[in-house]
Amino acid sequence: MISSVAALRRYPGALPLDPAAERDRSIRRRINAVWGLLYLNTMTFVAGYSVLALPSKVGKGVAQGALPLAILIALTINPKLKVRPNAFLCIVGVLVADSMATAIPVPHLGTVFRTFRFAEFVFALWLLTPWWGRRDMLLFRVHLRWIWISLGSVMLGMVVSPHRAFLYGQSHRLTGAIWPMFPTQIAQYTAIATGLTILLWLGRMLSGRAALLGVIVAFSMCLLSHTRTALVALVAGLLIAGLSLFSVNARVRKFFAAIAAIVSLAVLTAAGVIVNWLARGENTQGLTTLTGRTNFWALVLNFPRTRFQEIFGFGLSNASVNGLPIDSNWMASYMQEGLIGVIACAGVLVYLFVAALFQPRGIRRALVLFIVTYVTAASITEDAFTDVSTYLLHLFVAASLLAVPA
Repeated sequence: MISSVAALRRYPGALPLDPAAERDRSIRRRINAVWGLLYLNTMTFVAGYSVLALPSKVGKGVAQGALPLAILIALTINPKLKVRPNAFLCIVGVLVADSMATAIPVPHLGTVFRTFRFAEFVFALWLLTPWWGRRDMLLFRVHLRWIWISLGSVMLGMVVSPHRAFLYGQSHRLTGAIWPMFPTQIAQYTAIATGLTILLWLGRMLSGRAALLGVIVAFSMCLLSHTRTALVALVAGLLIAGLSLFSVNARVRKFFAAIAAIVSLAVLTAAGVIVNWLARGENTQGLTTLTGRTNFWALVLNFPRTRFQEIFGFGLSNASVNGLPIDSNWMASYMQEGLIGVIACAGVLVYLFVAALFQPRGIRRALVLFIVTYVTAASITEDAFTDVSTYLLHLFVAASLLAVPA
């Protein structure tokens, strides 16, 4: 007996873990798995862009099958269906209810499937609310980890098949060659990763070397995706988040001074190159119509609709009109969920902004302001959070950072 105790003391790794610590470790692993599956469910599969010779139905089946599996794993850590009351998911629930109201009267297979999937997705998010407000920012760290995993697959595709990685159209924009990802998706992930990495460094939660490496990799991929929306949203998010820390963090003030000097030097020495890159070969008409998006928006506004359809929309679809993509969260919500959907989307952003303003100054508040500002700016020219999307995961993480420890 004495020799056994002595052996355990000699090799601390042989000591059994504390049951509470072991349970928390198991929960963190399963939450990571749940989040990865939810993340996969938001990523559509398009055949022809991947080096994986998967049929379209198989790829889509993998992405769609990830959602019920995520719910099953979430139920293993939250079998009693405990949830944390919050206004954010209640407002998102209005979007789900609105979608159901349009799917029930005139059942269409595609609309019913999308509505059921949206309800499942929001239910899975409710199951994760008990882990809001943790001091270790568990959901935030898991979210950032999966963003980097997705970017890792893009980088692997650049090595395995560089030709396919720059196959998108004739513009040679970076795409996902392992799992199909369009340039706008990659730009979104890289811009979010860049902004969050910078803020973590400013908040002294990340070392300088790790932050520098992460920013160089993510921002370089953002430039290769050639997406202006992501750059504008990134700058806006960093500006708002940085200003919230400006008076309490000397590193933030030095960072802004250095960025101002770099931008001034770049404008003086390479203004022509920057303008040509931003123009992307488009003429004045292309720039003023946001690459033709405003033409599609006019179709949405002029589309014939009844009073019911004006209020509740036409139901969830692939966010297109006459076969053309809408490419705007606000126009898509008006088309699919009517005026109620537009009001609910605005309510989500207003709530998060107001709640962040009442938080004490610090890194958590800055992270929330960056995420919400980014989503707000990007929502103008991209389909965002009216349906299952990574943007909805971004906002969910922001809401979790605002919660106080339970």
